[in-house]
Amino acid sequence: MAKKRVAILISGRGSNMAALVKAAQADADFPARIVLVLSNRPEAAGLAFAAAEGIPIAVVPSKLYGKDRAAFDAAMQAELVKARAEIICLAGFMRLLTPEFCESWSGRMINIHPALLPSFKGLDTHARALEEGVKFHGCTTHFVTPGMDEGPIILQAAVPVLDDDTEETLAARVLAEEHRIYPETLRLLAADRLVVEGRRVRITPAG
Repeated sequence: MAKKRVAILISGRGSNMAALVKAAQADADFPARIVLVLSNRPEAAGLAFAAAEGIPIAVVPSKLYGKDRAAFDAAMQAELVKARAEIICLAGFMRLLTPEFCESWSGRMINIHPALLPSFKGLDTHARALEEGVKFHGCTTHFVTPGMDEGPIILQAAVPVLDDDTEETLAARVLAEEHRIYPETLRLLAADRLVVEGRRVRITPAG
């Protein structure tokens, strides 16, 4: 089976992007190949990593488009078409995508969120988890839909919240789990092993 062509969208350092790249490179049987890293910010640190790994990069500066989200998405779509991308992975991509863009990539666009959805959607998840006194925190991979952090959940990983945790210590433990479950999620999607049934995602057996 031909490897699925994957584009990763970033806005910053792209640590999850790096985890996906390393996973795809480390396993000859990984069913996906990273063919593009695209950022809405030309200063995004992750672009240098991608370029050093020999992965094509592109920048579509969101500042140029102001509030015209449709025009920004169209410019981004042009780069994705040029790269012949089949799957999109969001990795710290700090832009809300239009419903039209989300629908055009329905079932082929995934994201990772640093919380156990549906709890703590949006930003500052670690601080909010500490404020609420939850005993477990974690991360979630999900399909992307027009609503923020609302798509069907694929995988989750939980970590205990310790009494002496700070935002930084909690974030570090969660990030280690992000780097574990995001490559596995991409592996499952690229191998056509994810079936969406309403709000639930079923993982089919290998082979």
